Amino acid sequence: MKNFTLLILIILNVFSSYSQQSKLNAGAKKYDSYAYVDVIKTYERVAAKGYKSEDLFRKLGDSYYFNSNFEGAVKWYEELFSINTSPEAEYYYRYAQSLKATGKTAKASRILDEFNAKFKNDSRGKLYRENMNYLDKIKANSGRYTIEDAGINSKYSDYGSFIYNNKIYFASARDTGNFSQRKHKWTGEYFTNIYDSDLDPQSGSTSKVNKIRSTVNTRFHESSVVFTKDGNTVYFTRNNYINGKKGKDANNVTLVKIYKASLENGKWANVAALPFTSDNYNTAHPALSPDEKTLYFSSDMPGSIGQSDIYKVNINGSGSFGTPENLGKGINTEGKETFPYVTSENEIYFASDGYPGLGGLDVFVGQIENNGTISDIQNLGADINSPKDDFAYIIDPVSRRGYFSSNKDGGLGSDDIYKFLETKRLKCIQELSGVITDAVTGIILPGTKVTLYDGMQRIKNSTVADAAGLYGFDVECGKTYYVRAEKPEYATKEVSITIPKETGKTNLPIALEKSICKVTIGDDLGKCFGIKMIYFDLDKSNIRTEAALDLEKILDVLKQNPTMKLDIRSHTDSRASHQYNEALSDRRAKSTIAWLINNGVAINRLTGRGYGETQLVNLCSDDVKCSEEEHQMNRRSEFIITGL
Repeated sequence: MKNFTLLILIILNVFSSYSQQSKLNAGAKKYDSYAYVDVIKTYERVAAKGYKSEDLFRKLGDSYYFNSNFEGAVKWYEELFSINTSPEAEYYYRYAQSLKATGKTAKASRILDEFNAKFKNDSRGKLYRENMNYLDKIKANSGRYTIEDAGINSKYSDYGSFIYNNKIYFASARDTGNFSQRKHKWTGEYFTNIYDSDLDPQSGSTSKVNKIRSTVNTRFHESSVVFTKDGNTVYFTRNNYINGKKGKDANNVTLVKIYKASLENGKWANVAALPFTSDNYNTAHPALSPDEKTLYFSSDMPGSIGQSDIYKVNINGSGSFGTPENLGKGINTEGKETFPYVTSENEIYFASDGYPGLGGLDVFVGQIENNGTISDIQNLGADINSPKDDFAYIIDPVSRRGYFSSNKDGGLGSDDIYKFLETKRLKCIQELSGVITDAVTGIILPGTKVTLYDGMQRIKNSTVADAAGLYGFDVECGKTYYVRAEKPEYATKEVSITIPKETGKTNLPIALEKSICKVTIGDDLGKCFGIKMIYFDLDKSNIRTEAALDLEKILDVLKQNPTMKLDIRSHTDSRASHQYNEALSDRRAKSTIAWLINNGVAINRLTGRGYGETQLVNLCSDDVKCSEEEHQMNRRSEFIITGL
């Protein structure tokens, strides 16, 4: 890029919320003849009695973590680590995050050190990838474009294109033949003005180049034009010059500003510098967000990190502007970041010499997150970038056609405009989708809030399951994501998934369990807690420790609902004699009843018996060959509600 263009660059829950839950009174409470069982509160009361279980502590920790109650999360994750010193990777991360949130940074660091040591491939581990050879990344990102001369170049500088209404607009220093031509002292070239050329939308071919005859162009530099979609407003870069007067800074230098003009009676009028510009710093290269509510630009205004940074400013409904905001260290460096361009896919393209590149300015792309930060910045590769200056990249996200400017070898002038077709996306895109259902009944759950997190647990997107219970996100190939589903009266569930490395679709159905379990007469209370079987030692009927943990849950519900009555039924499979199975199951049912009575339940609230193999739930009767899983379905304990 020649000096005058460079000058412009330089001087430019488990619960959704506890408040949503029905709270139980100390005594019995009935709602339309139903009883509402708060599963988590039962877990807490069971844990308070000294019962320990990984599943118990995981669920309690998650219930607080998902509701941002990190004190509670620390308490239960600490219990989890006390009985399992090597849980899943996710619990290291959640525990460390909770510790940091409660000010226990030293311990959080220790947990993260263990996390990094145990799970080296986890995307949230040490950022060893930062040490990879950047040239390898650039090479991997290359070979994705076909590039041609745009057909509008001259032997002078041509750069900074914008497409509007089947015309291409750009800046050029070409000789116009006007007697009042002025040459820039640094370059010996003419000052740039805005030109246009008719553009064939199908072939991309151009026609005769014309200089815009309007108040937009002056005898000083103009460049980087951008129109609103209705064509009534134009933003552009110009030397600090208006109404025949030059503005100068304290060093008597005329800098550049962003100007705005409006269309009146077919002519550009009301040319004015934007209100946040100044004689004492540069603003340049405006770019509009797709909704035209935000203006992105480059500036070296006070507070900049480097020689020029990328900023954004809100465009208010009244046409006024907010306060410019630096996009921060997520994109800006101590070098130059300039020529921003934002697409409808929330991608921001920009030129920079602050990131590892091939030389001079290279073009990069980053992802604009929901919170406005920029992530996943990548070099576009050696097709677009060269050892010289490459900049002013624009692209149509649908056709994948666009333009960029460069002073690389082989061009006609000092800067030239090139057109391109992107033949392969830099990002491999997958569609991640699935149906949200009830884990027990299988019914779909429309209205479920579904949130997508990246591997660093940063929110990427959020949606609500539609009438068919379906959710969907566009995700990147080869990356790990976390999908969190939340619905009132259901336990929040988070599922991790690693996306395949090729473009396609990934199905991730999510089944939610009830957190508020609504039961009535005839229902099996055990289903609220996932109790399928009260386990006994082989051929015995004494209560085992793990069985007592499940019975404590039943006991707690009975105490919270003193009028509730249960019929306790024990079942076996068919793999012994009928007489033996019935006697064994009956002893086990009676042992279960005795345990509850010994722990304070009135005898008149409990009935029960063993049914042996008389109530099989499948065809696995005598002499029928079945799998172990099929036999397991018949070995079950039931706690049928007979009274409320």
